[in-house]
Formats: sequence, C-alpha cells, structure tokens
Amino acid sequence: MPSAPSTPSTRSGGPAPSAPSAPSDPSAPTAPPLPPATSTAPSTRALRLLRAAGLVSNFDRFCIAPMLVLIAGPLGTDLSTMALAAGVYYLAYGLMQPVWGLASDRMGRIRVLRLSLAAGSLAAALSALAPNATLLIVARALSGACFAACIPATLSHVGDVVPAERRQRPLTDLMTAFSLGTALGTVTAGVLAHYAGWRLVFALPALLAGYLWHALRHLPEPARRPSGSPLLAPFRVVLGSPWMWYVMAVALLEGAVLLGFLTYLAPALEARGVPASVAGAVSALYGVGAMACAQLVKKLVDRWSPAVLIVAGGAQAGAAYALAAVSRSVPVLAVTALLLGSGWSFLHTTIQTWATAVTPEARATGVAMFGVSLYGGSALAGGLTADAAGHHAYGGIFLAAALLTIPLTLAAAVGRARYR
Repeated sequence: MPSAPSTPSTRSGGPAPSAPSAPSDPSAPTAPPLPPATSTAPSTRALRLLRAAGLVSNFDRFCIAPMLVLIAGPLGTDLSTMALAAGVYYLAYGLMQPVWGLASDRMGRIRVLRLSLAAGSLAAALSALAPNATLLIVARALSGACFAACIPATLSHVGDVVPAERRQRPLTDLMTAFSLGTALGTVTAGVLAHYAGWRLVFALPALLAGYLWHALRHLPEPARRPSGSPLLAPFRVVLGSPWMWYVMAVALLEGAVLLGFLTYLAPALEARGVPASVAGAVSALYGVGAMACAQLVKKLVDRWSPAVLIVAGGAQAGAAYALAAVSRSVPVLAVTALLLGSGWSFLHTTIQTWATAVTPEARATGVAMFGVSLYGGSALAGGLTADAAGHHAYGGIFLAAALLTIPLTLAAAVGRARYR
C-alpha cells in the first residue's frame, strides 16, 4: 500500500504551512505553493448553479434509455440500432473525462464548465432536431463528449474553494443533485416522451444548459496551484501519485459493484413478467435512496470518520445485493434499490471526497481519472456478466456483487484510514 504523502498540502488540498522545513533533497524540484482554500463553502447561488449543471448533465445522460422504443418507431429503425445512441453517448462521455480534466486544470474550472454547457446545449438541440437515426446517434455522441466536463469541473471547483475537512458536505449536496438528475432522466423522460414527444425531452437539457452557460458568467475562477508549463503536466502529477493509483483502483471496483450490477435490477424484474414501467420505477428508487440519505451523511460527517462512513455504505450495498440474490420480487428489489442508493451516499461521496484531495495541483485531472476508473469498472462488470444475464441468471449475478462488496469496503476503508 502506498505511503502517505509527506506534505500537508498534498494530504488535504489545504494551505501549506507558513514556515515549511527544507526538503531533504535540495536538488529536487518543488511545486509552487498552493493558494489557500477559502474558509467557507461557495455562496448559496454558486452552489445552486453548480448543482444545476451536474443535474442537467446527468439528466441528458440517462434520459434516452426509457425512450429507445418510442424513438425507434418514428425514425423508422429497430431497437438494436437505436440502442447505439445510448452506447456511443456513454463511450464519448468516458473517453472525454481526462480531456476535459486536463483542460480544466490548464484553463480554469468555470471557463471549461461554461464551454461544456454551451457545446452541450447545441448538441442536445441537434438531438431534438435530428431527422433520422444516424444523425441522432451522432448528436448523442457529441452530447456525451460535451457534457462530460460538468461533473469533474463542479467537483473540482468545490475542491478548490472548500478546505478538505469541510469538503464532504458541499460535495454531498452536489452528488444529491447528480442523483436527482439521474432519477429524473430515468423516470420522467419516458412519461414526457409518451405524452409530449421525445424531441421535447432532448430540448429540455438544451435550454437549461444554455441558461446555465449565461448564469455562470460572473462566477469567479478559484485560485489553483499551477501544474507546470508542459501540456501534459497534470497527467504526470496524477499518474505519479501512488495514492491516486490506489484511489483509482478502489473506484474501478466501486464502479463494478455500485454501477455495473445496478443495471440488472430492472431486467431481473422484467424477466419475471413485471411490466417495464414498474421495473423502471423500482430502479429509480436508487436515486430516491441516494437523495434521502445524502442529508444524513452531511450530519454524520463531523461525527464519523471517513473509514466508518465507508464501512456503513459497504454494509448497506452488501445487504442489498444479498437480498436480491435470495429473491427478485418487486418488494425485495425495491428495498435493494433503496439500500444501494443509501450505500452510494455513504460510500461514494466519501471516496469521491478523498479523490479531490490527493493531487490538489492537478485536481480536475485527478477527478476525471477517478471517473474513468469508476465508469470503466461499470463497463467491465457489464461485459463479464453479459452472458449470465442473457440466461437470466440474476441470482448468481447479485450474489457475486454481494461478495465483491467485501474487498471493496475493506480496500476503501483501510486505505482511507491510512491516508493522512
């Protein structure tokens, strides 16, 4: 396991001491001093705008899945072709994470966030106007590439302006908004598409992203420590940190457990003859659980250590999948979804907060690489279990997920406890 970083600024992202001791190797290069984080959280208006940006991004990302059948008919294509629109979105979203993270470290958080929202607004509008399946698939790929900056930029902004010891509360607020965007995209998109048309669903994030681009124009850039003159210097900082590699490994496992296996809740119900609308509503309880428990986590941050919060989240996730392994009835999977959402609030927000502190001089790139690992783990879990899902072996899939929560929880809790 990597040893803890040696300087306070590397440990927490907070201000360096006023009289640092001389480095042990006088010839070694030293990083520029890190500007101190502000002593208070962002203003209410600023945090509201950051939440809204993440919400719009997640709504745009998750809204297409419930509409695939409704879109395929009018565009004269089949469901498998239409599913490409969702697949290319996720691919572009993941691939652009490190690109936007690097841009954010080089250009500034708010500048990149506004650029992402402006481009995402245009791409979403193109999605709403697409006359055929080919152009819609292209438009969704562009949307994924553009909106990919919103989450890491908002998280990095909070990491820049809030001291590490106070950071989890505003980050929890952000991730509550992200969960709300996921739930709205999953639940309401299908209803809106059925009654008002699928083009309106894509028009909503286009309009909201355009508004946020305008509203964020006066939000100041936070002070950041420069990562060096070479273009790829932030990547060298991130990939040169043993602790960042450790956090990314934890994120890979977390993505598999909390995102990859989560996608099988609705199919497990539908395999038992449950209507798709009911299965979707049960899956959406994940977002409800995440939002409800986010407020509890905010109250416990000052009372429980990060390791204890991680253990609490891992225990809930393990219990959720154990229940699903025993029974795939509607009530049981409803409880499973709620527990997974609650576990996400405890586990993921703590690990995400950790990720913002490891490489403060390249924070956005670190957060982006954390995201790549998270979504990579989700994709890996999906690929490894696709054959079992094709045979409706959901009991075994959920049992595997329950067992994987054990190494995830141990690795995350032990690592976070040793990190100082």
